[in-house]
This record gives sequence, C-alpha cells and structure tokens, in this order.
Amino acid sequence: MALAVYNTMSGKKEKFVPLEEGKVKLYLCGPTVYDYLHIGNFRGPITFNLMRNWMEHIGYKVEMAYNYTDVDDKILKRANDEGVSPSEISEKYIAEFEKDFKALGLRSHDHNPKVTDHIPHIIESVQKLIENGKAYEVDGEVFFSVKSFENYGQLSKKKLDELDEGHRVEVDQRKRDAHDFVLWKPAKEGEGLSWDSPWGKGRPGWHIECSAMIQAIFKGTIDIHGGGIDLIFPHHENEIAQGEGCTGCKYCNYWVHNNFINMNDEKMSKSLGNIMTARSFMETYDAEILKYMFLSAHYRTVFSVSDDRVLQVIAALNRIYNALELAKETVTMVDDQSQVDSGFSKKLEGLDAKIKKALNDDFNTAEFISLVFEAVRTFNALGFANKKKRNTVHKGCSELFISWMKKYGDMSALFNEEPSKMINKLDEVSIKLKNIDKEKVEHLVAKRNEARENKDWEAADKIRDELAALGVELSDGQSRGWRVILND
Repeated sequence: MALAVYNTMSGKKEKFVPLEEGKVKLYLCGPTVYDYLHIGNFRGPITFNLMRNWMEHIGYKVEMAYNYTDVDDKILKRANDEGVSPSEISEKYIAEFEKDFKALGLRSHDHNPKVTDHIPHIIESVQKLIENGKAYEVDGEVFFSVKSFENYGQLSKKKLDELDEGHRVEVDQRKRDAHDFVLWKPAKEGEGLSWDSPWGKGRPGWHIECSAMIQAIFKGTIDIHGGGIDLIFPHHENEIAQGEGCTGCKYCNYWVHNNFINMNDEKMSKSLGNIMTARSFMETYDAEILKYMFLSAHYRTVFSVSDDRVLQVIAALNRIYNALELAKETVTMVDDQSQVDSGFSKKLEGLDAKIKKALNDDFNTAEFISLVFEAVRTFNALGFANKKKRNTVHKGCSELFISWMKKYGDMSALFNEEPSKMINKLDEVSIKLKNIDKEKVEHLVAKRNEARENKDWEAADKIRDELAALGVELSDGQSRGWRVILND
C-alpha cells in the first residue's frame, strides 16, 4: 500500500505524490516564544517526528523546517511587563522550548528559522504583493486585499460573505475590506522591536512570516504543511493567499493538521485555568508517558488528558517495559549461542507488514501502537516463567524482540529507556496518582516478611490481602519488593 495522507484542502485521504521523486519538503508551524509551551503545543512535534521518520523509513529524503515566531504582540507585552527587551524574552523561551524538546528525545529539524532572521525576505514578499496588486499601504501599514485572491477560503471552506464583520476580523476604516489583514505594522513608541522598510519603520504581521520563511528555505511549492487544527483559519488560509499571491505558484500540495488536546474533557484554556505546560507534565509524570499518550491516538482525533488516562498509559508502558526487561534478562542469563524460533520470527515479519499498512494509511499511530502490543503479547507467550528452563531459543527470540522494538522505538521516540529504571519510575508516578501511603505499605511488607520467616503463612496471606486492598501487590521486579496494581 502506497502512502496516503489526509489533505485538509480536499477533505479526504489522497495518495502521496511528492513534487520531486524521492524527496519531501515539510514545514510545521512552530511556537510563539513568550512563555513555556503547554502539552498541546507538543502534539505536532511528537506526531510529525514519527511522520518524518516513517517517510524516511519507506525511502523518502525529508527536509523539514519548524519555525520560531519571535516577533509578536504577546512577546512585546511580556517584555514590557518584565522590563526587558523583546529579544531577551524570545531567546529565553526558545532555550526553554529546546530543553523540553530534548527531554522528549525528538530528532532535530533541518531548519529552525526565526522571524527576526528573515526580515529582509518578509519585506521583499510584502513589496512583491504590492507590485502584484494583492496588497496596499495606508499610513505606513500594509494590508493584504483578500478580494484580490479569488480562492480565499478554499482551505477553511469559509466564504467572505459568511464572516461577521467585527467578530472574526477587526473593523478598521483604513481597510478596503473588513477582512483584509495586516502584512506590515508601523512601529509604536516604546515597543522596542522594529525595522526599516519602504513603508517606514515597523514590523511584520503574523501571517506573512511563515510564507516568507517557506519561500526563503524551500524556493517554491512545498509538499506538506503541518500545524494544529486551530491554525487553519485565518493563519493557513492567509498563508496560501500570500504565498500564491506573491509567486503565482501553488503554495502547498498537502495540508496536514493535528487536532486539539483537552484536559479532563474540557478544551484547554487560560480562562478555565486548565492549561498544563509540557515541562510541568514531564516533571510530574514523564516524557515517555506524554509521547505514548499522543501516539496512541490518531493525530486527527480529539482526546482528553486526565489522571485516569495517565494511569492507562502507565499500565500499557509497564507491560512493554517489563517485556523488554525480561528480554534483556534472558539474553544475559543464557550463555549458549542463540537460536530464533521461526514462528516468532514470522510473526514479527507479519506485524511489520501490518505496521507498514497502518502508517501508510494517514500515519495511523493508534493502530501502530496496538501492533506493538501484539508483539509484546507474542513475546510473553513464549514462556519465560521458569528461569531454569530458559534456553537458546528464548535468548534468540529475546535478541530479535529487543532489536524489533528498537527499530520502532527509534521511529517513534519511544521504548528506548532503561527498562528497570522506567518500570520503577512508572510505579512512582502510580503511587502519587493513587495516593498510596508508602510508609504504611512498607510497614505491612516488613510485617509480612517477618511472618514468612516465622512460617506464619496465615498471617502472611492476610497481610498480602490487606496490601491488595490498598492497591499494591508484591513483585520481585521492583527494588522495594512491591508495586502498584494497574488495570491492564
């Protein structure tokens, strides 16, 4: 099955055909850097990381750009509030973003353009739009004329006459049409962020920034443009108008949008106070949990982050990492030369084919994750309970399983942590989420051990049941001898 991609422009899955055989030009809208980014901001980077890796896996050479918007009203406000320069704010939060990005273990991009590095390209683009009759200047401010672009609204499926004046667009008497949008803003006193231009000192509008950077990097039409679904209108709609209005060429062939993330079944919003930064999530839970959570749902679906959802993810990751720990232990335990069970090998080959079908079907990561689980179940079914009976076949299958998991772990930025450390980390998070009294549990475990030493089996069994009622079970796989009971 050839790669198929859901194109927002057409509203359907389409066979992916690159502009240049074997090569893909991919641009993903990046963050406005004025604060720590919330978890929803990372759905795109995590998802598109796998998309890029998969496309390379099936033979494409992918050139990817992910930008930083370091010119924006929010940056100026933050700088003013803190009494520092706008560049200090943007550089600070670029650095903080990159810390989070690194903590997630994602691949770096080929290009990370900043708006401030592309001001000449932006000015050139704006000038070209004026020359082409697509834009006009009023008192040092340049507007794009939406009525000059007959296909405006094609991406968002919106029509100009259906938009309420003053609701979605700002009413400005200087505009020829209420829906016209800003390409260049005149400088305001005290803003501290402006550049010389043919229209006076000023700074770019938001929408023109991406269009200009894309042209500067890729020199024409790109294959895939990605971003959050909230960017379809007006940002991406305006990008198309600007890009095609400037060059006369098609702006992008495939538009790919990831959906929203909710918190406890409510859309994340500052007004609701339910926004959680990625930094806070990773410190409270773990980066592995965030990545698995995002990839276990298809990128076009809305899903909710909650404590219950985190516990489900922990249970899943616990099974995966226990299998990896078992495999690692077996490889170390068996000294003889390894042998691979042909049935197990063929099973993994079959799963390879199913994964290829899933990821070629609009990057179906939910199905991909379920197939990884099938591999884990198949591995566990080989029979490892009796350590004394583990043999060369167990060793060979363990080596193959580790290698197979690493292949897809590298592709998804998952499953590459040290198994024993990750198992214990997951357990610690579970303890916090389930409000388990560690001191009480440790006391009961000590009492049970004492009862067993005294061969008081009735008391030992009673304490075991008491521990189960508290939500924990005894486990040789944990350094402390017990773990949280998770519903698999």
